[in-house]
Amino acid sequence: MSVLHKIIRRVTTIWLELVTGFLWWGVGAVPLHHVRRFFYRLFGMQIGVGSTVHMGARIYDPRHITIGIDSIIGERVTLDGRRQLLHSQGGITIGNHTDIASEVMIWSSEHNIASPNFAAIEAAVTIGDYVFIGPRAIILPGIKIDTGAVVAAGAVVTKDVAAYTIVGGVPAKVIGERTTNLQYCLGRARWFQ
Repeated sequence: MSVLHKIIRRVTTIWLELVTGFLWWGVGAVPLHHVRRFFYRLFGMQIGVGSTVHMGARIYDPRHITIGIDSIIGERVTLDGRRQLLHSQGGITIGNHTDIASEVMIWSSEHNIASPNFAAIEAAVTIGDYVFIGPRAIILPGIKIDTGAVVAAGAVVTKDVAAYTIVGGVPAKVIGERTTNLQYCLGRARWFQ
């Protein structure tokens, strides 16, 4: 790796740490949805009409996070949009009318514990339309949660979740099915959340 490449990588890392801190401690504490949305969009996050991110969200690299229309991201959620390399596959895509409850963690980057240098593994997370993810669930890198699926509270999702299935547990396993005729709108988010 060339010296110039190392310098660029170091400066980029420091910049992303500053952005993360600003978004978490500054923007995430503002009790007004439209102000938070403005700053998240300013730093590159794509947020659809009617969608909101509640207070206290921990956002890593908003440039690689996309949220569809009428979706709600709960309080103190972690969204990991990191992609260290230009060609890597990290990032998060969240569909329309999707409800992600409080304290959910969605990771698109983790360490390879079998790697001698503890290298990063990055893989995109895709969450479809009309999905509900319960409080404190954890979604690991590379996971696809298809349309209408439900992830129960506290579940750890290590494998893809098929459309309209309900999963729960550690690791998450199928525990039920959901109706396939979903047409609801989540509506307006509560003020000061």
